[in-house]
Amino acid sequence: MVAAHTVFDPVPSWTREPTVNVRAAAPDAWPDVAEGEPLGVPVGLSNGAEAVDGDGDGDGDAVARVPGLGRDALAAAGLTGALGQTLSAALPGSGIARAVYYGVGEAKHPAELRDAAAAYALAVRGDSAVTLALPRSPLPLETVAQVVVEGVLLARYGYEPLKTHSTLVPVGFLTLLVPEGEEAAAASGAARGLLLARCTMLARDLANCPANKLTASAMATCATRLAASTGLEAEVFDQDQLKALGCGGLLGVNAGSAEPARMIRLRYRPPAGGTEESADTRPGRLALIGKGVMYDSGGISLKPSDAVHATMKNDMSGAAAILAAMAVLRDLGCRNEVTGYLMCTDNMPSGTATRLGDVLTIYGGGTVEVLNTDAEGRLVMADALVLARDEPVDALVDIATLTGACLRALGPRIAGMFGDDRQLLDLIKGASEQTDEPVWQLPLAEIYRPELDSDIADIKNIGGLNGAAIHAALFLRHFTGGVPWAHLDIAGPAQNDRATAWRPRGCTGFGARLLAHLALGFPYRPEHEA
Repeated sequence: MVAAHTVFDPVPSWTREPTVNVRAAAPDAWPDVAEGEPLGVPVGLSNGAEAVDGDGDGDGDAVARVPGLGRDALAAAGLTGALGQTLSAALPGSGIARAVYYGVGEAKHPAELRDAAAAYALAVRGDSAVTLALPRSPLPLETVAQVVVEGVLLARYGYEPLKTHSTLVPVGFLTLLVPEGEEAAAASGAARGLLLARCTMLARDLANCPANKLTASAMATCATRLAASTGLEAEVFDQDQLKALGCGGLLGVNAGSAEPARMIRLRYRPPAGGTEESADTRPGRLALIGKGVMYDSGGISLKPSDAVHATMKNDMSGAAAILAAMAVLRDLGCRNEVTGYLMCTDNMPSGTATRLGDVLTIYGGGTVEVLNTDAEGRLVMADALVLARDEPVDALVDIATLTGACLRALGPRIAGMFGDDRQLLDLIKGASEQTDEPVWQLPLAEIYRPELDSDIADIKNIGGLNGAAIHAALFLRHFTGGVPWAHLDIAGPAQNDRATAWRPRGCTGFGARLLAHLALGFPYRPEHEA
């Protein structure tokens, strides 16, 4: 509920931390569940044969032997154990308010278990406190616990701080039941899952927050507050400092806005290891660059008058993903150095806005002829790509809701990935698979580079009519100076028209967990040759 006297918090999901517990359950006995609390019981699908309370040899069977309905009774009710199925049943004499059987399929992949846990969470969406037994899986128990926590918490996400009467019931207490003696492994995975779920929910909050509530200045305030509590260093560059630096891309996009631009530089430094560093053992150094266009009208190249305008508050989803990912690096034990650049501004039309044909001077002196002011994300990130190279860095990764062309090519569930370094692209692909945030590599086709040539500047900000996602990537590569680089175009998966499993309707927080995994897995590597 919104009260007139309260200070608005744009990120309520971060302030409202759920409690996650792990408890051992004795075999073949009803677990001790709090009064009124639903109990989730996994049902596996392995050759369609094993029973929930059977011998436990099959994939998906309950790790904690939970008595109750057998396979025949469940099948008669329509529950086969297929992924995503749920069945709620009263169990008289058990002391449990209700059991919710949830199908886990073969339970062989983290994405399946995350989806299964989400289905359970949605089946008990009116309950704040929930308990579930973890399914048997060939995966390590730590992984199972992690993805189950992610699935439960992310499925129950909602953004309602501006409603006078919110109906949202977030998960406040989550208990996982595991076999005796395996509590430590499950607790470790659950703690990691909690951090990664909170990371995604933070990114969702930031992207869902209306642009009149979360301006570039408010984003800077929020980032500074989060940095202070999560072990990050935060430096905010205001309008005068940006002018002094010569960040002409960010300032050019900001020229039509009444709200001043902000560049937010975040730094994560791992704790000292206590051993002498060599070129092979020093921490990796990763720079993340995020498009933070708080509202994108298109500028002078005004967007069409349709429903797309209402979603343009999420054009800062790239910056949100970086802030969210970096907020959990300390607690995840990241050993690498990570620097984040959040390039924040509105893109608005006015008498002072950048015009078509104007030439902007990017940080470092490069020039850009602007032929479409709605191709603005690449302009704000160009400054940061050059700025990030002022310090030793092993790789650059930018993330942005950049092109409708990428959305049309890959649809709303898959991000486009471009880059010029195979090892870096493989790391991103691996992080994508771990998080079920899919990416697909698109060609960095050199044949289209001449379309960006300008008669009066170093480069144009758009190419021809077709291949716009490739043009955008080629433009960004122009400013990387040969440093290994990757570009993630999240225009599709940043926004959901309808909820699916743990992905809500609205802003999805896509990329936050992916970037956190990337930072964790970024290798120690020697200095790159100049």
